[in-house]
Amino acid sequence: MTILIIQILNSLFYASVLFLIAAGLSLIFGVMRIVNMAHGTFYAVGAFVTAWLVGRAIALGVPAGWTFLLIPVGAGAVGLLGVVIEPLLRPFYRRAEEYQLLVTFGLLLILEDVIRLLWGGLPLSADPVMDVLPSIRIGGLIYPGYNLVVIAVGAAAAIGLWAVIYRTKFGVMLRATSQDRRMASALGLNVGLIYVSAFAIGCFMAGLGGAIIVPSQAAVLGMGIEALILAFVVVVIGGLGSLQGALVGALIVSFVRTAGIQFFPEIELAVLYLIAAVVLLVKPTGLFGTA
Repeated sequence: MTILIIQILNSLFYASVLFLIAAGLSLIFGVMRIVNMAHGTFYAVGAFVTAWLVGRAIALGVPAGWTFLLIPVGAGAVGLLGVVIEPLLRPFYRRAEEYQLLVTFGLLLILEDVIRLLWGGLPLSADPVMDVLPSIRIGGLIYPGYNLVVIAVGAAAAIGLWAVIYRTKFGVMLRATSQDRRMASALGLNVGLIYVSAFAIGCFMAGLGGAIIVPSQAAVLGMGIEALILAFVVVVIGGLGSLQGALVGALIVSFVRTAGIQFFPEIELAVLYLIAAVVLLVKPTGLFGTA
């Protein structure tokens, strides 16, 4: 029973991070109809910025407890990066999908090189943030208290994003723009500002995923590629452009991957791809996606 509880908590931990990445990817696609291949790299940037900020804060003598405040700062920096980058991508929104894929893939390569230029090839860690919270005892095993914080952040982000999209005036404008951009513009909405806002929120979500994972997992080169692959598996299962699909897909992928690592590590990724393939065969738009 203790091992089962630990496995469930680990699954919720990974699901929280995956949801943040996949929800941002789905939001950007849902509003702008662009598949952002660089989305995983925004996750990596959030991890590197947060780890660097924590390292600088500790070196300057800032108490470890205050370093928690640097997590939203690191995510916010990625959101600001999205504000800068979105206008550069805007000319490609009306181009064919292959142009969008090539441009965002090029952006991925550029951001990877920027990370290498700024922080080198060595891993960066933010261990002091995780060490602030005590571990808890579950049965005869020790479980990191920080992981529970990550689960809470994921749940809060899901509720907050749902509230913004479906319970605010800004959410109405987002949904109107995603359904009919020309009509939204004709009604007086500033479509350009909505695009910037949606892209920035999506980047912030990815950056937040990187910011909250880096205290328990070092920031390394290439981490964004792995995150992007898993995020695509999530949105393929849940449905690209669906917030509910991102949440359900993240839970499915996380529970399957956790069980796979525990019981059949040799084929855990193959099982994920098999599930995605079955979903595509049965319902090509994903569980909650629409045509």
